[in-house]
Amino acid sequence: MDAAEWDRKYGRRELVYGEAPNATLVEVATTLKRGRALDLASGQGRNAIWLATRGWTVDAVDFSSVALTRASQVASTAPTSVRERLTWVHADVTQLSTEPNYDLVLMFYLHLPPNERRTAVSTAISALKPDGILMILGHHAANIESGVGGPQEVEILYTPEDLVSDIDSRLAVVTAEKRYRDVSGGTAIDALLLASRSPLGSKPDRG
Repeated sequence: MDAAEWDRKYGRRELVYGEAPNATLVEVATTLKRGRALDLASGQGRNAIWLATRGWTVDAVDFSSVALTRASQVASTAPTSVRERLTWVHADVTQLSTEPNYDLVLMFYLHLPPNERRTAVSTAISALKPDGILMILGHHAANIESGVGGPQEVEILYTPEDLVSDIDSRLAVVTAEKRYRDVSGGTAIDALLLASRSPLGSKPDRG
């Protein structure tokens, strides 16, 4: 799916995925000291905006200009201090040049062919500070047969083991596991990777 297709998707209604932040992000980020975050494939900004309300400074990147416009509109109702912590960046994450400036990098529900996914993962890794944390979350490959919703092209889905392979020992893996998410019509299956340039005191948990 190219940027024009995503523009049409986001243009159909105000908020494609709602205003509430992702529950797994809330679970993880509430345990972290606030800092600077990079949200790759940020969509309409629900996670970026939530982080900014928590005191994070966030650069949110998406290749859909419509999504970023929607995000900016939602953020316009937030206090000035929150808006000032948000920067909306119109760019393709597979072609993005990053510096190691971020305490937290998110890559949520970005589904690409494997080679492009690995490029995006490398971009995410290169953006991390020495003690930065990478969080990748998306539809598990098993979701087509055993879950609900999400893309139906198995080649763009992945497993936690795929994500561990993608980072290729460049980070310390904290969590690589299957996650279950209640949605309308049943339960969706996600793949989660949490990793850092330095160990976070936990051993890999591959569920």
